[in-house]
Amino acid sequence: MKDPYEVLGIKRGASKDEIKAAYRKLAKQYHPDMHVNNPLKELAQEKFIEVQQAYDELTNAGSNNNSYSSSSYSSNSNSYENSNNNEFQAARQYASVGNYKQAINILNSTKIRNAEWNYLMGVCYVNLGSTVQGLQFVKTANRMEPSNGEYANYLNQISNMQRAYQTNSYNYNRGGHSDCNCCANLILADCCCECMGGDLISCC
Repeated sequence: MKDPYEVLGIKRGASKDEIKAAYRKLAKQYHPDMHVNNPLKELAQEKFIEVQQAYDELTNAGSNNNSYSSSSYSSNSNSYENSNNNEFQAARQYASVGNYKQAINILNSTKIRNAEWNYLMGVCYVNLGSTVQGLQFVKTANRMEPSNGEYANYLNQISNMQRAYQTNSYNYNRGGHSDCNCCANLILADCCCECMGGDLISCC
């Protein structure tokens, strides 16, 4: 991994506010939404992830920021795992702003297929409308880490919403009203948004 100070363009010993300011400036500059029709969008994406990784590295280090040196970023046995963790964080950030396809692209580029990978894939597919496929990913994540509250809660919420949707669809086909079907869809979408930090229906 590159020296995070160099990536963010700040000097060693920078304060937390300076680190945050540099991160926000670069994250905005390289955010994928700013390069949708840009032929260099893939390069911007790589830079965005690099900035995210650098910020995470420095903020996770806490008060030990000053202890970093250039040699700290040489290869080590944990570099592969850290790289994937940073990619998961980047995928979460893309998903939190509704860019689920980009999040899936990042997840597909990783080689680790752990519980978090399955959970994030599930969240993305559910929000893209592929609820059945998304549920399978989330169920896999829950099986791999049954004690993880985040995975279990999301699985329960989406499973309940899907059952409600199927029930309303059945009632509609028997002569019910489409309003129920519409409400179920809205509630499901709001539930998905809230799980990633958003809010589709502010009153819920």
